[in-house]
Amino acid sequence: MSRAALGCLGVILIPAMATAVYGQDPRDQFFDTLKSLCGARFEGAKTFPADSSDSFAGQLLVAEVTSCTTVALRVPFAVGTDRSRTWVFTRIGGGLQLKHDHRHPDGTPDAITMYGGMAGLSGTSLAQSFAADAYTATLIPAASTNVWTVSLSADSLTLTYHLERGSQPRFTAVLKRVRRASP
Repeated sequence: MSRAALGCLGVILIPAMATAVYGQDPRDQFFDTLKSLCGARFEGAKTFPADSSDSFAGQLLVAEVTSCTTVALRVPFAVGTDRSRTWVFTRIGGGLQLKHDHRHPDGTPDAITMYGGMAGLSGTSLAQSFAADAYTATLIPAASTNVWTVSLSADSLTLTYHLERGSQPRFTAVLKRVRRASP
């Protein structure tokens, strides 16, 4: 290959590589996609496990993307009338963290709260998986192998929340975006 061809190839590849490294991190893309849904409401139900042995069975599940800043997104997650849960997505040190904030009705933190983890490097702009961090392993030893995956459909109309423990499916909820009537 000639020097001129190599030079042209360098002019094309170097900016492309820089774009891949700067600003194209799938964790940032996922955060931005979720942020673009600020104010959106998703409703649905658990789809796994199929049994009715837990408090999620038969309950309407609702997630609303609220409190959206350039650093953090809060997504309150209601199970029927229980509004004690909020998913918190935070940009931290070039990464993306998911925490589960559990509160009592008076707003005080539950004893089991702020568990979660950091997104790995294998996610996409539409799905991120968060492996349990050291805090989670200390707070809930059985959850030390948890991996939470949050994903959006390409049209942003479906949000799926999936939990694995010990590489085995533990819980899945599928929520559909609710279209609100115009005022």
